[in-house]
Amino acid sequence: MRLLHTMLRVGNLDRSLTFYCDILGMKLLRRKDYPTGEFTLAFVGYEEESNGAVIELTHNWGKDSYILGDAYGHIALGVDDIYGTCETIRSQGGNITREPGPMKHGTTVIAFVEDPDGYKIELIQAKG
Repeated sequence: MRLLHTMLRVGNLDRSLTFYCDILGMKLLRRKDYPTGEFTLAFVGYEEESNGAVIELTHNWGKDSYILGDAYGHIALGVDDIYGTCETIRSQGGNITREPGPMKHGTTVIAFVEDPDGYKIELIQAKG
């Protein structure tokens, strides 16, 4: 077995694709409309689905927001330069919700950003 994807429901697919592709640097791997179900699926990631896990963005037509609830945590991304990455994200209009720095009770350097729907994304500085 292997992890294939994580699904997020989004209120505005174009806005989410801009965030994940233009700001976080992922690629749109595939997108398909399902008119009879009134939804669109878009898969984004850093590598092809055959090589790694991706994110499935699900847009239910006519639904522009969701209540995230308190069970969702975050998606984590490893980055080579967390400070530079945060500056790039900020300069492109991304929302940094926790500035880079050591995690509480540890030494790993982390930061948090928020996507347009309020989902948290943790950035983790690569070691080495």
